[in-house]
Amino acid sequence: MVRISSKWFALLIVSTAVFLSVIDLFIVNVALPSIQAGLHSTEGDIQLVIATYLLGYAAFLITAGRMGDYFGKKRVFVGGILAFTLTSCLCGMAQSAQQLNIARFFQGISAAVMIPQSIAYIHVLFPIHEERIKALGIYGTIAGSASVVGQFLGGMIPELHFLMDGWRWIFLINLPIGVPAAILAVRCLTDTNRQQQSRFDTSGVLLLTATLVCLVYPLIRGRELGWPLWAITMLLTAFLLLGIFIYDQYKKGLRQQQPLINLQLFKFRDFNIALGVVIFYFMVQDSYFLVNTVMLQTGLGYSSGLTGMLFVYQGVGYVVASLLSIKLVKRFGKKVLQVGALIMTFGLIGHRLLFNADMQPGVSLYLLLFVYGMGCGSVLPGLLTLSLKSIPAAYAGAASGTYSTFQQTAVALGVGITGGIFFWSLHEQHTTMAYLSAYQTATWVNIIFLLMVSVLLYWLPEE
Repeated sequence: MVRISSKWFALLIVSTAVFLSVIDLFIVNVALPSIQAGLHSTEGDIQLVIATYLLGYAAFLITAGRMGDYFGKKRVFVGGILAFTLTSCLCGMAQSAQQLNIARFFQGISAAVMIPQSIAYIHVLFPIHEERIKALGIYGTIAGSASVVGQFLGGMIPELHFLMDGWRWIFLINLPIGVPAAILAVRCLTDTNRQQQSRFDTSGVLLLTATLVCLVYPLIRGRELGWPLWAITMLLTAFLLLGIFIYDQYKKGLRQQQPLINLQLFKFRDFNIALGVVIFYFMVQDSYFLVNTVMLQTGLGYSSGLTGMLFVYQGVGYVVASLLSIKLVKRFGKKVLQVGALIMTFGLIGHRLLFNADMQPGVSLYLLLFVYGMGCGSVLPGLLTLSLKSIPAAYAGAASGTYSTFQQTAVALGVGITGGIFFWSLHEQHTTMAYLSAYQTATWVNIIFLLMVSVLLYWLPEE
């Protein structure tokens, strides 16, 4: 299937997709205050920088997986890489927050196009189970490393003003990575067989996209504008569209028309509980970076470079724990995730106690961030495994796509809800004490979400 001497080199090529998509999320997290200053944008605008990327990703992920089956994985993979590179350049050249967020939405769609093909190629490259497990481990390690590299570069690059504002380079650096990866993919990978029987649920994609936009956009922008009538109307419309979407998927399932989301999955109790865990966990994940980035840089006056270095401690803790948890989950099951959720909870309590107007970087802060990262790394790697453990093999692909869609949607919701509460709590005051007060409130919200994670993990059966 592959025209190259080493399938391990091919693995590096397809892993470029996850490296680009992960690094781009984390590099933006740390650079948000620089982007806000550079574009003279509002607080809602910088929330949307994260949310629009995730909405595009979530809405098109399942359809993009089917595109690989229908058009051939190589063609779609190369197209996704090039589209991601192009939209990254458009982000870097944006002259307004609106232009940036439109480009971010299409960048998210591009990420959704390339990621399923990269994972599918691993199964093509490594038909032997033992080698495939090793390859997936390398793939996951690359993703974890990308998060650490992204946090570091997101802090350092905005401080480098060469030819243009520094923050623009966080998007433009994808160009020298994406183009060579696309060229190597064209030359080194052989296309897979096409499955022309695959169908696209176009109306399902449109309904899901409209539902997510009507839910997340007013959560972010409505708070900023004092909840005008259109924001309330959009929120109500979101629930109406959700009902229509569910009915549409149900009818297509009865007619065996390959709906976007197979509602039969929700007959499995374990899967439903696990999706609840996914929602509350991922509502914390990125909102944590949002409120901490703004708190450290805008509230306490830390430089973006120092903030990026601090988050590296969190990232290293995540990578270390994730490598350990893969083995521990096999032995201890959900207990590993429960311990991780408790570590994260106490970590956030530690954040509330440590953060103050006179806080200086030191051993206590480094250790706190590292331990919090250990908690994240204890939960996340085993979450997909536990979510799919009771799903029959015939439903595994659909369940994995649904899991990822819920994951990205939850991150966007967390940015809207926790981030919105943080900015609302500022009451348009921009003193250090106002930021600390808002930070305390927003962190309590994330603590509540983590407690919900613990409760749902308790309900999740051991076997």
